[in-house]
Amino acid sequence: MDLEQALRTTGAVRDFDARPVPDEVVRRILDTARYAPSGGNRQAWHVVLVKDPDVRAQLRDLYLRGWYDYLAMAGAGLVPWAPATDRAAERSALADAARIRAEAAAGGGGFAEHLDRAPVMLVLLADLHGLAAVDRDLDRYTLVGGASIYPFVWSILLAAHDAGLGGVITTMMVRSEDEVCTLLGVPPDWAVVATLLLGYPAGPRATRLRRQAVEDFATVDGFAGPPLRG
Repeated sequence: MDLEQALRTTGAVRDFDARPVPDEVVRRILDTARYAPSGGNRQAWHVVLVKDPDVRAQLRDLYLRGWYDYLAMAGAGLVPWAPATDRAAERSALADAARIRAEAAAGGGGFAEHLDRAPVMLVLLADLHGLAAVDRDLDRYTLVGGASIYPFVWSILLAAHDAGLGGVITTMMVRSEDEVCTLLGVPPDWAVVATLLLGYPAGPRATRLRRQAVEDFATVDGFAGPPLRG
C-alpha cells in the first residue's frame, strides 16, 4: 500500500484470528520500524517479545490492575489519569472499579481479560539515560522524552499493517511498572513505555477512521488564531 493509505487506515485492531505470527514476520516488522527517528539517533529502546504463557498471564493480570480503574474513571466522564483533572472526582470514581471487575469476571471478559492470547505481545522499554527530556525540570507533567520513543512504537504498527497484521498500543502496564520490570528482568533506569499486541485481524480492516478535521486543531499565528483552511 502507499504511504498515504497506510497513514489513513492504521487504526487500532484488538480482534485477532487464531493464526500464529512467525518470528521472522515479527523480526521483519522490527527491522523496518528501527528506522524511526529518535533524539540524537540514540535509539534508546528495547523490545521484549513475550512468548512464555505464564509470563503472558502475569502481564495480563498486571494490566488488569489499572484497566478497571480506567473504566471506572471513564464511566464517570473523566479522562483517566489526565495531568490536569479533578482529583476528588477521580477518587470518587475509583470506588466503582471493584464492581466493574466483578462484572467482567462474571461475563467472561473481553480483550483486556484475554490479553495474553494475542498472537504477538511486545513490551517496549526506554533507556532513561538516552532521552533528551528538555521539559524535565518544568513544573508540569513531562512529555518530551517520549518523542524519542513513540515514533518507533508507531512505526511498528505501520510496518505490521504493511505486513497484513493489525495491532494496538497499550500503556496500561505502566501502572505496574515495577512488577513488569521485575518479571522481565529489566535493568534499573529503564522505563516501560508501551505494550503492543499484534496479530492477523479477525475481520476486515477499517477504511474510514474517525478523526477531527484539520480546522478543528490547527490555527494560524496563535492558539486562538484563525483555523488553517485549504
